[in-house]
Amino acid sequence: MNNPFDSFDEPTRRQFIERFASAAFAVNLMPSIANGTAPSIGDRGFGKAKRVINIQLNGGLSHIDTFDPKTGSSKGPGDIIKSAGGFEMTSYLPKTAAIADKICVIRSMEARVGIHNKAQYLMRTAFEQRGTIVHPFMGAWAMNYLGPSHETMPSSVCINRRSEQGNGFFPSKFAPLSISDPNKGVRNINTKLSRDKFDKRLSLMNNLDQDFRKKFKDKNIQAYNGFYDDAIKLMDSEELKAFDLSHESKEMREAYGSSKLGQGCLLARRLVSSGVRYVEVSQGGWDFHKDLEDEITDVAPIFDQAYATLITDLFQRGMLDDTLVVVSTEFGRKPKINDNGRGHHPLCFSTVLAGGGIKRGYVHGASDDQGYKPIADAMSVQQFHATIGWAAGLPLNKVVTTESGRPFTIGKGAKPAMGVFA
Repeated sequence: MNNPFDSFDEPTRRQFIERFASAAFAVNLMPSIANGTAPSIGDRGFGKAKRVINIQLNGGLSHIDTFDPKTGSSKGPGDIIKSAGGFEMTSYLPKTAAIADKICVIRSMEARVGIHNKAQYLMRTAFEQRGTIVHPFMGAWAMNYLGPSHETMPSSVCINRRSEQGNGFFPSKFAPLSISDPNKGVRNINTKLSRDKFDKRLSLMNNLDQDFRKKFKDKNIQAYNGFYDDAIKLMDSEELKAFDLSHESKEMREAYGSSKLGQGCLLARRLVSSGVRYVEVSQGGWDFHKDLEDEITDVAPIFDQAYATLITDLFQRGMLDDTLVVVSTEFGRKPKINDNGRGHHPLCFSTVLAGGGIKRGYVHGASDDQGYKPIADAMSVQQFHATIGWAAGLPLNKVVTTESGRPFTIGKGAKPAMGVFA
């Protein structure tokens, strides 16, 4: 059976429901059908993550000063502490250390790109940035294979980052909804017109456009109209309140912290609880080129509070088992500290996974004594993406061919790191 999403023709919601309603949006089944083969019962972790929250620490997280502390000449200004997971972390993340029995730290990430923008692009898409094509992020891949995650809510949302398409070579309706400030939610949702006048103008616009749409059956036009229709449907829905943090208690908002990251993580929890499948939350400030101790004491506590609270909140709500929380970054920092802090170091860095079928209180891979390079279970950015895709139930071997005839797969064909799954 041909998958309508691979042809890039925009299926209507009616077609989607007719084709997939019988599967009830089952994450475990749909990718298997699309790929032509069903995963065996022994395939650990496949499809257990029904939703994904990706916290992106922009600037380059210093692995040595957080999740992979070292002694000797590489040691940073922070103390080394024992976490609840039984492994060592630094004193800059005490709250995360207290919930480390629920997370999996990957200490063996490696890449070749050490320039901020290009490294961010690689970490977000698993592809190196090229001038000839734009690649999709994981939320768009998921929508391509699984369809919309909710009737009215967007399938993916980006928080604390400027508006970016994210859909890459997929249709524009696969792009995430961008929220620049979690405290303000969705902007421009109230029309200055009365509802009656708004409906009349919308009807007039559709009447004027219908002949044009019939004559030019271009997928981009269809995608634009679909995006417009979805936006109006969201404006009218009860689910819109999921974007409004005022519905949370004062105590809960304070628990996450007043920062944009803290409130962004709280908003992410609200969104995945309401039907959004994939949420990115960004935090900048991790580019330590000056006074390492001053800079990390400014930014680390914000992440520490927000992340530890998010994991605890999801766990207490019974959502951690089927929610994958990802902590990603551009690259690591150099073992040597000089007058400019720690420089960029893509050869070795750390990421974190939690929930969604992932082992808890576990360290995957290892770096050398200085934190310069991986010495066990080295993991590429592509394998990292494949691991996330596997947890989310996406068909890693399914090839999507663009209009230019170029084939692509999630994670460029890399295999998931099965060792991280429980």
